Amino acid sequence: MTGGQGMLPAANRLRDALGGLIEIGPFFALAMGPRADTAGFRPLGDLYRAPDLLAHHVHDVGVRLGTDEVRVAASIAQLGIAARLWSVALGAVARAGVVPDLDPDRVMWRLSPPGPAELWVDPPPRPAGESDGDEQNLADTVYEVVAEGHLVPLAQAIRRITPVSERLLWGNAASGLAGVVRMLDRHLRPDDPARADTAMRIAGAVQSRGHLRDTGTWSGAGFRRTTCCLYYRIPQGGTCGDCVFTDAPPSRRAPGDGPR
Repeated sequence: MTGGQGMLPAANRLRDALGGLIEIGPFFALAMGPRADTAGFRPLGDLYRAPDLLAHHVHDVGVRLGTDEVRVAASIAQLGIAARLWSVALGAVARAGVVPDLDPDRVMWRLSPPGPAELWVDPPPRPAGESDGDEQNLADTVYEVVAEGHLVPLAQAIRRITPVSERLLWGNAASGLAGVVRMLDRHLRPDDPARADTAMRIAGAVQSRGHLRDTGTWSGAGFRRTTCCLYYRIPQGGTCGDCVFTDAPPSRRAPGDGPR
């Protein structure tokens, strides 16, 4: 934080930071406050509790991707949700030094073809945990809010509808976090390299915790995961930049083959 921003109450800093995240990109957007257009929004927590709703979402993702493999569509759907949540949480930390409370029953979600899913909260979220903690405390809070609050129940829900490796899903979560770091680094580094470095350190600390531990290794803002998200299995798909594979595997493999 710089200038007078650091003197503002944490809740005000958080609201201002969240309102400006759209400048970084659509994955960082969080709509806040009353709105007339509420059709189709559901609490994110509903996805984790209602198998039929999650299965419908995974089916829609599969249709977009052109695949009828449920586990492939489920993997990509989970990666997209993880990336959206990391973007909001880490973006707020990078810009305001505050982690937002992203209660799954208060964060509203709807699919918005063809872009990333929309997220909306009313009223704006309050700070979670210590509002002015050090980097390790901020990393703890980001992990608690996103990983424990959302990604643990999401992984459990996905594994109830299709046999996707838990290790693969946490690799997806780490990959989504690394993608957020890269976008933040490109946005922040030209004008505020110190803040870019801080965001990178906090993300690295998050990835060293709990379920994310041993999911990959960092080299600066670069990341190499230890699993594959299965994107190579969709038509015209290939490997991602952080994939465990250096070359795309055969397009069709038995479900138990290869790294997860």
